[in-house]
Amino acid sequence: MPTYTGISSEAFRHPLDRQAEDALRNVPGFDLIASKFVEFIYKRPQYVYLMGNGIKVGPRQYASIYQIFRGCVIDLDISPEPTLFVSQDPQVNSYSLGKDQPIIVLNTGLLDLLNQAELKTVLAHELGHIKCGHPILNQMATWAMGIASAITDVTFGLGNLVSSGLIFAFYEWRRKAELSADRAALLVMDDLNLVMQTMMKVAGVSNKYANECSLEEFIRQSDDYQSLDQDGLNQVYKFLLYNGGQGLMLSHPFPVERLRYLQNWANSAEYRQIHAGNYKCATSEGAVEVEVNSPENEADALRREIQDLKQEINRIKSR
Repeated sequence: MPTYTGISSEAFRHPLDRQAEDALRNVPGFDLIASKFVEFIYKRPQYVYLMGNGIKVGPRQYASIYQIFRGCVIDLDISPEPTLFVSQDPQVNSYSLGKDQPIIVLNTGLLDLLNQAELKTVLAHELGHIKCGHPILNQMATWAMGIASAITDVTFGLGNLVSSGLIFAFYEWRRKAELSADRAALLVMDDLNLVMQTMMKVAGVSNKYANECSLEEFIRQSDDYQSLDQDGLNQVYKFLLYNGGQGLMLSHPFPVERLRYLQNWANSAEYRQIHAGNYKCATSEGAVEVEVNSPENEADALRREIQDLKQEINRIKSR
C-alpha cells in the first residue's frame, strides 16, 4: 500500500469541507464560542480521563492494533504520533480529539465488528481528521450544541447561538469534514470496495448475519437513494432529517451519500495524481486555529444557504 511522505491535507481535503469551514468561521458568534471553548473547555485534560477509564494502545497492549495504527501514521506522514485508546463501549464508533497532542478512541463495539483491514480503514479515516485539523472544531461543535440545548439567555453570553445560525453552520461543516477523512482512508487502503464495505458494516451489518449482506446491494441502495431527489419533497425531508427533524442534528452524512462522494473521487484525475505521488506537500499540519478568515464567494453563498434553510425549518415547525 502507498505511503504519502510529506503530503499536505490540502492535497485531499474535500472542497465542500473547505467551504463549510469558511462559512462557519464567518457566522456571527463563532469568535465568541471559540474564545469561550478555549478558555473553559479545551484546556481541560481529557487525556487524564482516558488514561483512567480506557486502555492505552501500544507495543505491549493491543499490539496487533498498534502495528496497524503505526502503519497508517506513517502512510499519512503524521507527526507527532497520536495516542490511541480503546474504550469499553458497545456502540460502534470511533473519534479523535485534540490538536497539539491528538487522541484517537476506538470503542470495543467497533473492534468486535470489524476485521483488521476494516479496522485499518477506520484508523486511516480518524487520522485523516487529525491531518486536516478537524478535532478541535468537532469538539467545539459538540460543546456548543450542549450549551445551546441547556441554556436560554444565561452563561457565557451564548444564549443566542441557535438563532444566529451557528449551530447549523457547525453541523454542516462536521458533515462535510467526513468527506475529507473518507478520502484519507481511500488513500491509505488503495481499495475502494474495502472502504465502502467498512462503511456498510458500520451502517448496519451484524456479525451473526454478515454472510447475508452484499456490498453490491448496498451500492444499489446508494443509487436508489440518489434517485429520491427527483421528488422535490424528498429533498426537503433529507434536509430536515439532517437538521433536527427527528430531535437531533446529524454529525455525519448518510453512509449511502458518502459512498457516492467517494466513488466519484476514486474515479477522478485528482485521486490518480495523488496515488502516483504528485501531491501538495505540507509545511505544517493540524493548524485549525480560532481565527476568522476572509470570506470567499463560495463561503458567503454557503452561509446564506444555511441561514435560508434554518428559516425554512422554523417556518415548517411553526405551522
